[in-house]
Amino acid sequence: MTVRAKYWPILPAAGVGSRMKADRPKQYLSLNGRYLMDHTLEVMLSYPAFEKTVLVLSPEDPYWGESRYFTDPRIIRADGGSERCYSVLNGLAALNGLAADDDWVVVHDVARPCLRHNDLDVLLAELQDPGAILAVPVRDTMKRGTQAEGLAVIDHTVDRHQLWHALTPQVFRYGQLKQALEQCLRDGSEVTDEASAIEHMGQKPLLVEGRADNIKVTRPEDLALAAFFLSRG
Repeated sequence: MTVRAKYWPILPAAGVGSRMKADRPKQYLSLNGRYLMDHTLEVMLSYPAFEKTVLVLSPEDPYWGESRYFTDPRIIRADGGSERCYSVLNGLAALNGLAADDDWVVVHDVARPCLRHNDLDVLLAELQDPGAILAVPVRDTMKRGTQAEGLAVIDHTVDRHQLWHALTPQVFRYGQLKQALEQCLRDGSEVTDEASAIEHMGQKPLLVEGRADNIKVTRPEDLALAAFFLSRG
């Protein structure tokens, strides 16, 4: 009998969000009366295909105890690292003994609270080896810049055809992602997303078009935009 592969979300949430210029990490900012992170956790914990969720937090995190999900037994806490790749590896280590090498790991930015279940439906329905990510085709004219006398100027216009904005979740096999991240670090490459690690191994993950409102809260103005998207249901 074939054993069905399981899905294990990992949410890196150890960053400080310095670009928000706030008094706390952005995942703990108020969004429609709740922590931003709690919106993201609700999306992942309420999705029926997912097993326990790994939440990767700073070891010195003083706010987690105030989350409505602090005592939720479905959450496995792991310690964060200095960069995202280390945090994800720590999240993978927390699944040791639970996840099989062929299980799928679903890595999602905790600062993307507007993820919808129908995007997850599409992503998992199209998922195949060596994995897949949600992404949105670039629609704007793209410029490559350079520095001239301390100013940013246009070097040239980049053809936007076949360019995509990488989103999350990014979904890969547990064993393959762990191997890829470890290899990247041995090679001195602190990759900024999981797909880059898989690409480093010579693989080509699938691009699955998702909703453009799956935004990442990075700057202060993004918080109001996320509140608007969430209010639309």
